Amino acid sequence: MSVIREVFREGEGILKLTPTWVPRGFNEPGKRLRLHPDDYYAFGMDRGGICERWLGSVTRAMNGPKTGETEGMSYVSTGRGEPGSVLFAEAVGELKAELVGEELWERYGTWPAYAKLYDYDRPLFFHLHLDDRHAEKIGRMGKPEAYYFPRQYNYSMGRFPLTYFGFDPSVTKNEVKACLEHYDARDNKITELSRAYRIRLGTGWYTPAGVVHAPGSAVTYEPQWNSDVNTIVENVTMGEVNPHHLLTDCQPESEKGNIRALMDQIDWKESTRPDYKETYFREPVKRPTGQRRIREQWVAYANDWVAAKEVTVEPKSKAVLTDSACYCALIVQGHGSFGRYECETPVMLRFGDCSADEFFVSEKAAKKGVVIENNSCCEPLVILQNFANNNKEVPKEVK
Repeated sequence: MSVIREVFREGEGILKLTPTWVPRGFNEPGKRLRLHPDDYYAFGMDRGGICERWLGSVTRAMNGPKTGETEGMSYVSTGRGEPGSVLFAEAVGELKAELVGEELWERYGTWPAYAKLYDYDRPLFFHLHLDDRHAEKIGRMGKPEAYYFPRQYNYSMGRFPLTYFGFDPSVTKNEVKACLEHYDARDNKITELSRAYRIRLGTGWYTPAGVVHAPGSAVTYEPQWNSDVNTIVENVTMGEVNPHHLLTDCQPESEKGNIRALMDQIDWKESTRPDYKETYFREPVKRPTGQRRIREQWVAYANDWVAAKEVTVEPKSKAVLTDSACYCALIVQGHGSFGRYECETPVMLRFGDCSADEFFVSEKAAKKGVVIENNSCCEPLVILQNFANNNKEVPKEVK
């Protein structure tokens, strides 16, 4: 029996994953990811600071010429307290439908989603993620995504806790085109054409591929499709100059620098809709549990791609968490047990350390139900779950 199958059997259909840290050469770390203060530049100063943690990822980061072969990809913990040595992608490839279920395996041949915690002290640049049509040109998939702002990671909300979405409906394409044409000449001030919304903890948004946006400085839990493709349309962000290649990195060679092709990446209808907040803002939606000591609420829903749920188990309580699809789970508060594993929220991790806060639950185990016990006398045990697009219980509409 292979190591993966052994671990999968021992965990009764649940895999424990190790932390996956991702550096970025832009912006600066908010230092709220519970990583040791000395380790935020562990990839080397030339790679920039660690600003993201990826969860349940089979995707290699698109992070410049020095990107490691498995950078951004999750590993499975194969022993108690030992660093992972088996790629999660290899586990998915070996276990196939046993892990992700028949529907996802037949449609995609992989786990097609992942989530991340991103943690920037300053707002991100104004950018968009390619849809499938444009991503196919560079051999990638499109990247729709959702946001949720967990209170547990936001003791500070950074320097600019507001997020820009789209353009004001009065903005014309010629105004945006002029900003792109002046990318190398002067500060294009493109966010003057946008609209910003103050971040409210405990709520979220859905952002379709092709919609321009600039996330604020709060730590954000981001369930998303299995890709890492960006076009940066803002050339100066809070004094930081964004180099030209960030504008064109996700263009095929035949279109490099073509402004008309860049404009075509923007989903103009969705980026300028007057009811943007009414359409894409997400208040939590309660999910009935039938159990007294556990609360569940959907925090990402009403889209065709990804979903997420927040689960709270009260102190000194045990509950069964049942779902209709596989998912990745992150413990964000408290300690106890998750299935056969001990679980705990980290206070401070060293780079390369294992943790006990990240798990991938197979479809069969999810349907059977995961027994969760909160061993704290005081604190709730809080879990975030991210799903792909095959959970039939996810709310389809915003009410």
